[in-house]
Parts: sequence; structure tokens; C-alpha cells
Amino acid sequence: MDTEREKHIKGRGAQVNTHNRFARHSYERVHEEALDLPPDNDAGRTSFIPVHPKTIVNTVRSPDVGMVFSINPYQGCEHGCVYCYARNSHEYWGYSAGKDFEEKILVKERASELLRKKLSSPSWRPRPIALSGNTDCYQPVEKKLEITRSLLEVFSEFGHPVGIITKNALVQRDLDILAPMAERNLVKVVLSVTTLDENLRRILEPRTASVAKRLETIEKLSKAGIPLQVMVAPIIPGLNSNEVLPVIKEAAARGALNAGYTMVRLNGAVAEVFEEWLLRTMPDRAAKILRYIAETHGGKLGDSRFKTRMKGEGNFADAVRQSFQIARKRYMSGRSMPEYDFSHFRRPPRDGQLSFF
Repeated sequence: MDTEREKHIKGRGAQVNTHNRFARHSYERVHEEALDLPPDNDAGRTSFIPVHPKTIVNTVRSPDVGMVFSINPYQGCEHGCVYCYARNSHEYWGYSAGKDFEEKILVKERASELLRKKLSSPSWRPRPIALSGNTDCYQPVEKKLEITRSLLEVFSEFGHPVGIITKNALVQRDLDILAPMAERNLVKVVLSVTTLDENLRRILEPRTASVAKRLETIEKLSKAGIPLQVMVAPIIPGLNSNEVLPVIKEAAARGALNAGYTMVRLNGAVAEVFEEWLLRTMPDRAAKILRYIAETHGGKLGDSRFKTRMKGEGNFADAVRQSFQIARKRYMSGRSMPEYDFSHFRRPPRDGQLSFF
């Protein structure tokens, strides 16, 4: 199997570009004499494309997630998680949910400027805003561009609550901003830990932080007083579904205050990306895993039903739910995430005028 993997693009989850359902045309490299072409020299190389949206705060209309507003500094994600539901959103930008999602990253350079404008509006009233929700705000390029950091600086300046969802240890870089915000109950962090098996993590989420670094992140943020919840997400039946208790145990031992989970769902082009990966990396288990996933979603790999899609249904989903409840009761009893404090919100004075909010 290792020999087979070497034939594919190193460090990428998707090895194919799936069809964009919105595209009228598709493009392929075809030699006029039908000869085999050498590999694309740009394969595996990431392009960063500046985009200039007029607004940065998005309204979240799903009743299944604990957020009303979100900010995604980047569209597309280098992490390359093969199961990522956000892949489908890349099609709205004219790209594929496959390799394009990992190799063509749209960068919102004016994000902090747009956030400042939003929070300064007299009509805005403070409500929690989540950083991420679609793609990770701490993906690798953030180390260089620091867009997420600039957003946190604005939130801190305004005394505005913010949540962070990530699976990258880079969040540790911003402890100097996060710790003072946590003292005012202005920040919460949700850290995703999909597996404790580093070998599985390496092929499932090729450019994410290692298991060891994620556990270290839980410990460091918790010691700094930053409220942290671990997400066992997504749970993939037959692949990591036996890790619910171990993950929550490890997270609790390092200070996590709460836990959550979601069941994998393979909507749209994500199913093609995941199936290709599964057949390539573990062909002997592929059929069984796909069958288990379908069993949790009414016989389909995808699921768009509100209040059902995130946790699944059926015997397998019930078993996972019971494991989760046991784990949280055993390892996190008496713990809870604090409430946000909205009383710190202030608009900085403009033109020498005092702020009366």
C-alpha cells in the first residue's frame, strides 16, 4: 500500500478534481496524438488568490450548529481532510471540491478592516461570532499572513465575544491575545481531534497538526485559562468510531471543559473524494466503511436533514451516542464552558467623540 501512495500527490487528501456542478464546461490536458503526458509540474503546489468581499461576517442559518454568525478568513483549505463538508462550497467560487479545494486558497486580505467596519456600525449589537465554521482559520498560510490574528486584535479592541474552531496548533501563537480576552469571558476555543492514531491522522488529514501537537494545544490553552471544548469530529463508522472514549479521556486529562461530536456525512462531491481516498488507502475495508456510513444516514452517504444529519440515526449512531454520553459523564462530570460576557463591548471613539455604548 505504501508503494501505491508514493504514486500520488504527497501531502494531499484529494487526488482528483471532481466535477463542479455549477460549471458548464470542463478542462482537460489532452495530447493531440493521444500520448501519455508527464505529471503536471504544478501538482501539489498551492496558489493563494486574493479576494475582496464587501462584507466579512456571515449569517449562519443552520439550526444544527451552535453559531449565528461566522467569519472565514480563507476559502479552501490546505489541511486536505478527505471528509471535509466545506469542499462543496469551493464550487461556488468556480473551483472543484477535489484538489482545487486544497490547492487554490482564496485569501480575504481586508478581513480585519471589514470586521472593524461591521462592529463600528451603530446598528450592530454584540453577538458571538465564530472564526471558521467552514474552513479552518488557522490553516498553514495563516502563519505567514496573520489574518486571523488581525481579526482577534479587532475583537479584543472592541471587547467583542468570539469563538474559534480549529484543528491546528498554530492557535498557540495567539495566546498573548487570547488569554487576556479569556479573563473577560470573550473567547472560547473548539479544537477538533479526529483520532489518536497518528498513522491514520497522517493520511486522513495530511496537513493538519499532529495528534501530539493537538493534545499539547489543549493543555497549553487550558493552562492559560482559555475555555476549550474538544470535538471528536467527524466520527467515521468502522474507522475511528472506537475512539470516542479515548479521545475524550485524553482531552479531559489536559483540561478540556466540554466535548462534542459529529457523524461523517458525504454530501455532493465529498463522496467522490472520500471514496477515491478509501479505495486507495484501505481497499480491503472500503466497502464495509461505506456501508456503515450509509446505515447512519438512512441508506445514503450524504444527509442534508436538519436535526439528523450531524448525529445520524440507526443502531450504529445510537451506539456512538451512548459511548459519547458515557465518556462525557466519566471524564468531564461537573465541567462546563463559561458564558460570554457582552458587557465589555465598546466602540472606539471616532472624531474625538466619546463612545456611549
